[in-house]
Amino acid sequence: MKKSPVPEQNKQMKQGASATSMSSSAAPATGAEQTEAEDPTAGLQADLDRFRDLALRSQADFENYKKRSAREKEEAIKYANSSLLERLVGIIDNFELGLEAAKEQGKHSPIYSGMVLVQKQLNDLLAENGLQPIEAEGKTFDPNLHEAITHEPSDQFPEGIVLRQARRGYRFKDRLLRPSRVIVSSGPAK
Repeated sequence: MKKSPVPEQNKQMKQGASATSMSSSAAPATGAEQTEAEDPTAGLQADLDRFRDLALRSQADFENYKKRSAREKEEAIKYANSSLLERLVGIIDNFELGLEAAKEQGKHSPIYSGMVLVQKQLNDLLAENGLQPIEAEGKTFDPNLHEAITHEPSDQFPEGIVLRQARRGYRFKDRLLRPSRVIVSSGPAK
C-alpha cells in the first residue's frame, strides 16, 4: 500500500466534501427552508418580536433602577446625621457625668441649675431630630436593644430583667444608634 503525501489527502477530502455539498443543494428543500424561502417576513417578524421583548424588559429594568435609586437617596438623606449624632451621644454621656458632679455641690447652685437647662435644651433638640433615648431599667432584657455587661443576683427582680443601665442607649428614627449597656438580674441569690 502506497502512502499519499499529506497535501494530496487534503485535496481528496475537499473534493469529497464539495461533491456532497453539490448533491445536497440539488436535493429538495426541507420544510423549514421552504417556509423561509416562501415567507421571508416570518424571520423578520420573529426578530422584531424578540427585540420588542428585549426593549420592554430593558425599560422595566430601568424603571426598577430609578425606583431603587430614589429609595436609596431618600434613605441616605433620612439617616445622614447618624454619624454626627453618634459622636454627640458620647458628649452627652460626659455632660450627664458633669451634671451628677454638680448635683453633689447642691441642687440649688447656679451651676447645677444652668447645666439642667442646657441638658433640657440639648435633649429637646435631639428629640426634634429623631434621637430617642432607650429606657432599660426594670424592663426585660432585649438583645436587640441592650448589651449585657454582667449578671447580678437580685431578690427583687426575676431573671432576665434589667437592674441598672451603665450607659444609655439611643435610637435614631427607626434604627438603633447605640445599644444600652446594662446589668441584668440572674434571679434570687442561691
